[in-house]
Amino acid sequence: MKLIWKFNLVLVTIFVVGFALTMYVSDRVLKQNAREEIVQNARVMMESALAARSYTSGQVKPLLDNQMKYVFIPQTVPAFAATEQFGQLRKKYADYSYKEATLNPTNPRDRATDWETDIINQFRSVAERPEMIGERETPTGRALYLARPIQIKDPACLQCHSTLEAAPRTMVELYGNANGFGWKLNEVVGAQIVSVPMSVPIERAERSLKTFMISLAGVFVFTFLILNVMLHTLVIRRITRLSALADEVSLGNLDAGEFTTRSKDEIGVLTGALGRMKASLVQAMRMLNP
Repeated sequence: MKLIWKFNLVLVTIFVVGFALTMYVSDRVLKQNAREEIVQNARVMMESALAARSYTSGQVKPLLDNQMKYVFIPQTVPAFAATEQFGQLRKKYADYSYKEATLNPTNPRDRATDWETDIINQFRSVAERPEMIGERETPTGRALYLARPIQIKDPACLQCHSTLEAAPRTMVELYGNANGFGWKLNEVVGAQIVSVPMSVPIERAERSLKTFMISLAGVFVFTFLILNVMLHTLVIRRITRLSALADEVSLGNLDAGEFTTRSKDEIGVLTGALGRMKASLVQAMRMLNP
């Protein structure tokens, strides 16, 4: 096998291995960064919901307490306010969702589905667990969810949810007397769940990976061509000339040409050595044939 083919084989092998490792590591890093971005977006959404709850309970509800004696106003309920806020958001971003999923809700729309019930039960089994992050398939694609437990820490919440008798009459008239009662202090009754689509950040990561790998392949092809030109010019062509001259001299043709070079690299040193060897050979032949 010629030297240039050996060189190219080694070079291509190094590239293929390096390309595969680079692609694997880059894919992992980019997708991990995309997932962290999604989690951050989910946390921002969760904090926005908590802000809506806090604003409602601290500023809206006190203003409407007197009216609550005559008619129940759902907008004074922090969970209702947060859900309505994200309902407006979903008009533009339909794949994003927020729900205060509850096992035994007053408002039927808050009733937990099967997968939400599993999350709530995990929080109930490990009460000190602050949040849960996971992924699930949805009709519109894969989504990441961030969940936090809804735990009854404020005794004021039990005014509406402890017993039917203690609940505001206006609330019972609006939602009925079948659901939303029997809650206990420090009990986990549900979970705040934010769902964020993963498709856009993941697709962006895949595009970035594709662009990077194409660029890397382009750099390799350019480097491959440059190295081959350099190898042919600086090594192969010079060695081929030396080999042809040495072959002629070995056949007795002492007039084949001179081993001359101006280079001081390794091949230049070899050329000089062959030139001196030829001169010595010519001198020896003249001494043998006076």
